[in-house]
Amino acid sequence: MAIGDLNVAAGVSSTHLAQRFKELIGVTPKRLARTYRFAATVFAITPAGPIDWCDLAGGAGYFDQAHFGHEFRAFTGLTPTRYVEVRRRFLREHPGHALDGWPLPAD
Repeated sequence: MAIGDLNVAAGVSSTHLAQRFKELIGVTPKRLARTYRFAATVFAITPAGPIDWCDLAGGAGYFDQAHFGHEFRAFTGLTPTRYVEVRRRFLREHPGHALDGWPLPAD
């Protein structure tokens, strides 16, 4: 269901829905959707091989690669390329670590 359709389904205004959602969940519906989309995209990154950022961004539903890059920096503080460099270095320095295969959190 699209975020814009949630208020109609709930029978309330979009402002009321966002306020109640934030009170109960801690974030607005849009922020939660952005977070889930970003997390799914990061989990789709395979740090061992080359990454086609355009395909990754498009497959995740980002408008374009620039939109994806902006979201990536907003969530991690890093560019996608820099993030992968850091992740690859971490995995080289800590082989078999429990975080192997998981995205690294932002500082």
